[in-house]
Amino acid sequence: MIVERRVEVPGGATRVLEVEGARPDHPVLLFHGNPSNAGDWRPFLERLEGKRHAIAPDLLGWGKSDRPHDFRWTMDSLATWIGALIDALGVQRFDLVMHDWGSVALVTAIRRPHAVDRIAVMNAVPMNPDYRWHWIARLWRRRGVGEALNATTSRSGTRQLLRQAVVRKEAIPELAELIHEHFDRGTKRAVLGLYRDADPEKFAPIAAGLGGLTGPALVIWGDADPYIASQFADALAGMLGGEARVEHLPDAGHWPWLDRPDVIETVTSFME
Repeated sequence: MIVERRVEVPGGATRVLEVEGARPDHPVLLFHGNPSNAGDWRPFLERLEGKRHAIAPDLLGWGKSDRPHDFRWTMDSLATWIGALIDALGVQRFDLVMHDWGSVALVTAIRRPHAVDRIAVMNAVPMNPDYRWHWIARLWRRRGVGEALNATTSRSGTRQLLRQAVVRKEAIPELAELIHEHFDRGTKRAVLGLYRDADPEKFAPIAAGLGGLTGPALVIWGDADPYIASQFADALAGMLGGEARVEHLPDAGHWPWLDRPDVIETVTSFME
């Protein structure tokens, strides 16, 4: 059974979804991206239950987490908050699963490389100075334009936007509902702050630090992703310091497990 509980963290409390399993002192931590929340990971948690202790938190500002008014949503401050969350969970060693902006957890991992073992990444912000933002991100990064876009975002509009990001169209309604369940004013503020902080040149020192992460890695990429080109999967694998396996999925988009449910088995088996 997936247990939902609240964790008090310096900087802001959050919800975590959790299953029990082997290695309770060395859990799998799963970090979602924008604009969704920890609910993304429910099928992964269901598969891991009884096999590995696993925890999926809402990032601060998303899902059922706090939206503190004095928090600055930058890569650095969000990575610092993730570190505080890990400490609040009492975790000394962990494995990482990340999607989209969940890759900011790589910044946290760089700061404590000896605590990190296995890493799985799916269609994540690649932390690569050669990356240039997709068209929606460019709108979010523009003052006034981003605010107007968020103010006019609707469920029906999100469903239309997701048509370019998801190959298996029947998965779109459920994903749109997951996104909009908690997509409030606080989340919209967090989105704008994070994207506006993420200038490409700020990725350079992060990329330089990835070599310190020496555990086994799995990089899975839906090559039909309109936001992040498939070349960045290979680039990210090459920057990590451990042995990394890359799997390209030509028939999957930005949320690869929605188009290819076998991805859930691939990732969870890697973590077992």
